[in-house]
Amino acid sequence: MRPILLSGHERALTQIKFNPDGDLLFSVSKDQNICVWFSHNGERLGTYKGHQGAIWTVDVDHTSTFIASGSADNTIKLWEVKTGKCLKTWEFPTAVKRVEFNEDSTQLLGVTEKRMGHLGTIVVLNIIPDVNAEQSDEKELTIVCDESKATVAGWSYLNKYIIAGHEDGSVSQYDAKTGEQLDNFPVHELGMQVTDLQWSPDRTYFITASKDKTAKLIAARDLEVLKTYPADTPLNSAAITPKKDYVLLGGGQAAMDVTTTSARQGKFEARFYHKIFEDEIGRVRGHFGPLNTVAADPTGKSYASGGEDGYVRIHHFDKGYFDFLYEVERERQNQNRL
Repeated sequence: MRPILLSGHERALTQIKFNPDGDLLFSVSKDQNICVWFSHNGERLGTYKGHQGAIWTVDVDHTSTFIASGSADNTIKLWEVKTGKCLKTWEFPTAVKRVEFNEDSTQLLGVTEKRMGHLGTIVVLNIIPDVNAEQSDEKELTIVCDESKATVAGWSYLNKYIIAGHEDGSVSQYDAKTGEQLDNFPVHELGMQVTDLQWSPDRTYFITASKDKTAKLIAARDLEVLKTYPADTPLNSAAITPKKDYVLLGGGQAAMDVTTTSARQGKFEARFYHKIFEDEIGRVRGHFGPLNTVAADPTGKSYASGGEDGYVRIHHFDKGYFDFLYEVERERQNQNRL
């Protein structure tokens, strides 16, 4: 798999996101720019400029009309994908660490930072799916995380729940209409923050990554841990690949925590695990620093990673990836043919 190297950012990547068709890749970094790329050849389509601080998060709606971004400048911005125009800015008392549209893109959630006397919150904003509409300033819902601040959050299937990962390693389930907390489980080691949360295609289950060196597959309905993928390095990001039963993990020891920094030492590789059997099946090298964010293309043809080194790498899977089968999978395939 020869990677396509995207060098449009001057600082560390914070999040990357494919659009639902898989033909565009959005990337944000600490350099205050949002870039959009064609995923098949890595050509840059454009940049969205307007934030005054590091951008922590980006998401794209289900029709690729809007993107939303959250930044250290204490704002969420809504942009028109096609023109690059900023349509709306919402202001908050602290930095915004995560944004995500719900399934039909009628609402957007934001996770705000706990700072200077302000508790961390999860806010929900209503979105009018029209680029000419005047978006409302009102917050539809504010969930205050008084126990442990939320670091990541997202919408489950049918917009039923908001699921959040916390700084203390726990995962919470909230009623998406009322904001009431229904459940909270210590999924990861105590005090080891949840660094990422990404959904399965139907949003019935999700994967979390954590500083405790594990990723976990969890059911949205009851927060039951279905699978655990142990790694040998703190994890920053995890994604579920469509089409094949794999999960993809990215992480690495931060430079300041590594006594001898060689790429080998820091373990800067994208790791693939079998989703069902929990075995590690392969690694892809390339970054010169920790992988801060990984994303699987919704069509199943490729994946991308963004690193502390400022690069985004897109890998298109080769034939070997699609042909690889475990013994039991091969048997099942043969039975289906009979």
